[in-house]
Amino acid sequence: MEPKREPLTESYFYILLCLYSHANHGYGIMQEAGRLSGGRVKIGSGTMYGAVSNMIKKGWIMESDEESEELQNRGQGVKKKQYVLTGEGRRILEEEILRLTELLESAEKVTGSRPLH
Repeated sequence: MEPKREPLTESYFYILLCLYSHANHGYGIMQEAGRLSGGRVKIGSGTMYGAVSNMIKKGWIMESDEESEELQNRGQGVKKKQYVLTGEGRRILEEEILRLTELLESAEKVTGSRPLH
């Protein structure tokens, strides 16, 4: 039996979520996390790069060799590190989504309705 995994922090959750369907660079992940959360989640650069380093060590994400499309379109020679989700990272994110869904379902059973914003 696999040991119980701790819940993801909100920053980790959004970083993995932002990489779910496409590669992205750090600043792009920070912007997308803010957009997805309606501006509520702001991932600072220190948090971002510490989390990325840790997630690379865990095998949840990895650096991609692809140059971002926006930089290619601008003809810039600057390469931003792109990150992609690994199979393990996808599994971790999907397990967390399941855990959060179970929390909401439990709340609905007790309160009789889905929590409102």
